[in-house]
Amino acid sequence: MPVDFLTDEQAARYGRYAEPPSRAHVDRFFHLDDADWELIAPKRREANRLGFAVQLCTARALGTFPTDLGEVPENAVAYLAEQLGIDDPACLGDYAVREQTRLDHAEEIRRACGFEDFSDKQDELRTWLQAQVWTTTDGPKALFDGAVAWILRRAVLLPGVTTLTRLVAQVREEVTERLWTTLCSLLSPAQQAGLEALLAVPEGQRASNLERLRRGPTRRSGQEMVRALDRVAEIFGLGLGEVDLSAFPARRITEMARYGLSGKAPVLRRHDDPGRLATLLATVVHLQARAVDDALELLDLLMTTKLLAQAERESTKEQVRRLPRMNTESAKLAAAVGALFEATPGPGDGVDAAAVNLAQVLMRRPR
Repeated sequence: MPVDFLTDEQAARYGRYAEPPSRAHVDRFFHLDDADWELIAPKRREANRLGFAVQLCTARALGTFPTDLGEVPENAVAYLAEQLGIDDPACLGDYAVREQTRLDHAEEIRRACGFEDFSDKQDELRTWLQAQVWTTTDGPKALFDGAVAWILRRAVLLPGVTTLTRLVAQVREEVTERLWTTLCSLLSPAQQAGLEALLAVPEGQRASNLERLRRGPTRRSGQEMVRALDRVAEIFGLGLGEVDLSAFPARRITEMARYGLSGKAPVLRRHDDPGRLATLLATVVHLQARAVDDALELLDLLMTTKLLAQAERESTKEQVRRLPRMNTESAKLAAAVGALFEATPGPGDGVDAAAVNLAQVLMRRPR
């Protein structure tokens, strides 16, 4: 695996300040506490006190001792000088005159503050990286940044940038190979052969079997429903329905399936056996659920647009056929109600309304 995966920005800020730190950063890492004062106080010259403080705070903030004090941001140096009561921060230039002084101070800081060498913590970092690679889909850049943060949290001095990039790349490759090999061990020879056949292009066809199975329904029709069901049967016919992937990280399986669903067959064929078969296994397991979902969704659409819509249309037609008869019956009902109102005596007619029966209403003609 290549180790030149760092961006220019990552390389520029590794173990150094790529830009002046914020006020919050300065307050956090360049504030001198009582323990710091005890270490600084024995230094007699202003340049030595300031230089010692710059090394101490830089190691705390960046995990490394500055080799060029001129690269330390001016606002950080000025903040330390103010705390130390030094009027001219430029005296820091005198500190670098004697290289041995800087080295002796760095060793004193390392012992007093408990900074550990990277070699003493490399195995722990490797274990952490292995867990990250196994459970997440982080790429090498994200893993590198995570490793730097892991180192700083544990007061470990940063190694050279090449050392860390090689470790990240090596662990990522090892864990990925282990994942592929473990997945392949779940497959029988017949299942492996079935997966390999997915990358073959049948005679007279332009696409591989995998590319054909990746395509879901495109139309709403009974014929398309048949094709969707055939697709489900063909995918499950590969015999991978009983392969249990629950012990593997879901993110990694999904990542491999996504690659298999988008990659071209010639590209997949160029992968080594473990990687190719593991990718195909994850892809087919994903396709099993996807094909069933596609078939159910198409069935739902057909039920809505074909069967239910047809029933609704038939109901509407029946209502339209009944309209003439309903109009006739409505006219009769209106005439009867009118006759009822005319046959019913008013308050001044001297007739008992209760004595008016239905026969009288039906026999009475409208005026």
